[in-house]
Parts: sequence; structure tokens; C-alpha cells
Amino acid sequence: METCDFLVVGGGVVGLSISRELKRRRPDASIILLDKEDGPGRHSSGRNSGVLHAGFYYTADSLKARFTRAGNLAWTEYCRERALPLRACGKLVVATRESDLPVLDELLKRGRANGAPVELVDEKAAREIEPRAKTLGRALFSPSTAVVDPVRCMAALAEDARREGVDVLWGTAYQGRAGGRVRTSRGEISAGFVVNAAGLYADRVARDFGFSKRYRILPFKGLYLYSEEPAGAFRAHIYPVPDIRNPFLGVHFTVTVDGRVKIGPTAIPALWRENYSGLANLSFSEMAEIALRQAGLFLGAGFDFRRLAWEEIRKNSRRVMTGLAAALADGVKESDYRRWGRPGIRAQLIDIETRKLVMDFLLEGDEDSLHVLNAVSPGFTCAFPFAAHVVDRVAASARV
Repeated sequence: METCDFLVVGGGVVGLSISRELKRRRPDASIILLDKEDGPGRHSSGRNSGVLHAGFYYTADSLKARFTRAGNLAWTEYCRERALPLRACGKLVVATRESDLPVLDELLKRGRANGAPVELVDEKAAREIEPRAKTLGRALFSPSTAVVDPVRCMAALAEDARREGVDVLWGTAYQGRAGGRVRTSRGEISAGFVVNAAGLYADRVARDFGFSKRYRILPFKGLYLYSEEPAGAFRAHIYPVPDIRNPFLGVHFTVTVDGRVKIGPTAIPALWRENYSGLANLSFSEMAEIALRQAGLFLGAGFDFRRLAWEEIRKNSRRVMTGLAAALADGVKESDYRRWGRPGIRAQLIDIETRKLVMDFLLEGDEDSLHVLNAVSPGFTCAFPFAAHVVDRVAASARV
């Protein structure tokens, strides 16, 4: 049986960042990080858009607002120090109807409150930033929004964690709790403190420790369509004005680190937690649980799940996706968008008592464990300062 001071469950961007921060503060402590996959970035951390957000979507009292701008700066410095690709292309949020304009004003207000550099620009200025952008009257410009290669970033984080002294165990699955020990596919581990950053399975792990009683993960599948246009066809990201009542940002244009463009993502309700493609990783028990949860939301939710689900399912169509994108930019042709990228699954937390999606990051814990229950977008952007916040919580409560 192995022993350690700290055990981190989950090797995504949050788990790796937490393990590195623990080691930085407690260099003499033994830290084990385990993950069931054979390497980093196999789930949402390596399948996300790679966008480094600026921090203007979130209300000033939220953890997301607190950490996004700092995370953007931290990632920018990290990528430059390690010569990782980064494209500082900026983002335009464009209006497609009159009702979008008050929301643009609200986003500007939030951005300024959060210290994010944002400005309103008129149609002419928006075209100078991105010649193909279409907007009604004005747009919001975020110059600090950038994009990285998440796969390469995850590989670098994993390498740094191991070099800095974290014992990283890939191919090691969490299997449950046995008394004061954690059962894994390689045997039991006795840990002084457990940090749960298990993403899609965070609620399950948390329930083994007596937490996540009112929360469950509701998975949503994200798909991107890649353009066959040459690099440089777009200069900047183009996003629609979002529905700020839910955490999804709508179909948008993302410029990749190599200068190409993709549109998406979808937020299609997934049938099981790792419902990436076909019947791979099929779990009948998960499918039954999620189907019951979704059925309940169709009958009565604290948000319009029925409309959201229908709108998102329609986005399986290239015609629908390109039609939505065409409202944001000139010259969008369905024939240019033929290739779907690797799907990702968003581990979205839902409050089963209120039947509402949890909008902010959420932690629960005690003196023996801490559980990261909700760390969805902009979780990648926020990873470094969020990890420092998590370790602050650990330091305040852990007995080790």
C-alpha cells in the first residue's frame, strides 16, 4: 500500500495545476496524482477550444470573474516561457438584433468591474479589427482574448509536474474509498488529504466522501466544424452576444494557433459521461441515470432545458451550424466546413434541488478532502489562479 501526504484524483488541467501548486508550497510533502487515462489531456482539458478568455462574461461576485483575467495573464507568461504556441488575436462579440445591444452594455460593465480590458466599437472599427465581422450598430472588443494549443499545454504541465516532484500515475483509476484509504486499479493508497479534480466523475468521487449530495454532473457534448479556408481567412475570434442566463456562449468563430478557423461548439445533451462517438465507452447505468435526469428537466427545470436541448441537437447538422455562423461573418459557405473535430464533453454541474445549472466554480470539503465539483469553462483559462485558491482552502482545513 502506498502512502502520501496529498492525493490528487484527476490529471486534467485543474488536477495538474493543483498538484504543482501543492508541491510549490509544500516542497517536502509527498504528492501523488492519479488518472485512469494513459496521459494528459484525454478529456475536456485537451479537447477544448484553447481560447484564453478575458473575463467579461461573469458577474463581479463570482469566482470566474476573480480568476479569468489573472489566468489569461498566467497562461500567456507560461506559454512564452516554454515557447508554446500562442496567438493573441483578440475577440469581437457582435450583435445580430436590437435586443443584443443592452446585453453588450452589460458585458462591458462586467468587464470593467472585473478589470478585463474591453471596449465598445462601432461597425467601422469592428471591420478594421476583423474585416468579415457583421454586427448591428456596435460590438464589444476584447484585445486580450487569445488562443493556445491545449494538447501541447497539457503535455507541458504534465512534464513540469513530474519534474517538480509530483508522483504522476497515469493509467491508474480511482475505484472507491475503503475506510481512510483510496482504492485504485493499482492497489490502495493511504493519503493524508484527498483533492478530487475528477472532472466528469467529480460528483461520484465526492459522494464517496459524503459530499455532492445535491449536485450531479450533466454531460454536454461539444463539437466544432473546421474550415477548409486557408490560414489567415479570419484575424480575430467572433462570438455572438450570449444568453447570460446560461453558461454556454453559442456558436462562434475560433481562430486556432495555426491561423485556421473552426465554428462551434455545440452543447448537445450527452447520453453518458464519455459519449464521444458511437458506442465507445458506453455505460448502461450512466445512460439510465442521465436519461432519467434529462426527462425530469424536460418536465420541469429551473431553466429552459427543452428549448436548449432542441436547439443544440439541431447543431448536429452542418447546414444549421454554418447558418448560425453566417449571421456573424461574411462569406460563410457550408462547402468550406466539412470536417468535424474531436468531440469534447462538458462536465456541467446541476443542482438537483433547484434543477438549475450551476454557473460558477464550486468546491465542497472538510479536513480530510476537498472536491472540485464544477470547473467548466473558463476552467482552462483560470487553472493557475484557481489552483492557488483550491490550495488556500486545503491549507485552511487539512490536518497534514
